[in-house]
Amino acid sequence: MFTLSSVLYHRPNKEGKHQLAIRITKDRKSSYVFLGQYIDKSQWNKKAKKVKRNHPNSTRLNALLTKKMAEINTKLLTGDLEDKVSTAQDAHKDVLKKPEKNSFFTVADQYNEALKGEGKYNQYNTNVPRIKRFKEFLKGKDIRFQDITVSLLRKFKAHLIKIHKVSERTAINYLILIRTIYNRAIGDGLVDRKHYPFGKNKIVIKFPDSEKLGLSRDEVTKLEEVDLSNHPKMHHARNLWLFSFYFAGMRISDVLLLTWSDFNNGRLHYQMGKNDKRGSLKIPDKAQAILEQYKSEEGDNNNLIFPDLETVDDFTNKYLVQRKTSYAVKNNNKWLKQLGITLDIKQKLTMHLARHTFGALSGDRIPIQMLQKLYRHSDITTTINYQKAFIYKDADDALDAVLNS
Repeated sequence: MFTLSSVLYHRPNKEGKHQLAIRITKDRKSSYVFLGQYIDKSQWNKKAKKVKRNHPNSTRLNALLTKKMAEINTKLLTGDLEDKVSTAQDAHKDVLKKPEKNSFFTVADQYNEALKGEGKYNQYNTNVPRIKRFKEFLKGKDIRFQDITVSLLRKFKAHLIKIHKVSERTAINYLILIRTIYNRAIGDGLVDRKHYPFGKNKIVIKFPDSEKLGLSRDEVTKLEEVDLSNHPKMHHARNLWLFSFYFAGMRISDVLLLTWSDFNNGRLHYQMGKNDKRGSLKIPDKAQAILEQYKSEEGDNNNLIFPDLETVDDFTNKYLVQRKTSYAVKNNNKWLKQLGITLDIKQKLTMHLARHTFGALSGDRIPIQMLQKLYRHSDITTTINYQKAFIYKDADDALDAVLNS
């Protein structure tokens, strides 16, 4: 009979860290299944056989240990190993039996786990169901990279649009994910580039033009003036929306992470989470009025301005922070949607619409270089492509020149 145990392997690597492993023992002989995750010896609870909470990703690593233990144990209980092997070393070989070298879904899982390890919850949470849907399209079968052809991808795109009713833009996002994983496989030497199904005369990734719409000035005024004193959750969601708008469409993920120490001498100093760009803006009077509403909580909630992320106990855990942020945005969007209906705003009111609204109202009244600075775009091309959806003056003037000549 085999016994299993989660352990910290005794031999350290060059950095002095030890690898997490599952030990398989039979007849006093042991073998190890390594998990590819390294921690300091001081971060391992030998008695409890798990990662201590002083590790920033202890929850994720302990979940990985539990999952791997369950997978191996299931094989043992169902006889998948017992009937085939007689030693711990044989069991180890069977557990680590490698899948097809160029299996698409194996590389996809590795890619998603890497995202999770880097704390990129939003990407991970979006990718997993998309990979699952691709596998369902293939009737649950795995596929080699060289078998992902132009014809197959076109059929998959058509399937997404027809059966799952996704937009053209969303279908292209699925293809981008497949392309990303394919490029990863090429980089790892798992497939020859000659099989690559993307590029000229193959699958070309091109997003359709989309019209970005923002609120009108009158609709923003409605939001500012409506009395929500009897609806505290809706009132808070409205505050977040306006705060984002007042600071040039600041991303809501950055708004929720603002602390009181980010505000000094009448200015906001903060670092954008998406691209780590730093900047400073003066505090508009209307934004200051919102800050005053939360002053009584200064010093509480991890010194955050807004309480939405107050339950986060480890802000170095990026995955946890992004997950909690996603929940908070979803919850506030629910209240904004109700508010939009109450105010007879035709567009669906969401947090991200604050960014579009700033773009729409700025129009061509601000130099594009200043818009780039306000948006914190690394490349001015991004600003131009973003803003062109809101600028109609040149086209309108050209039309008038012809019709009124």
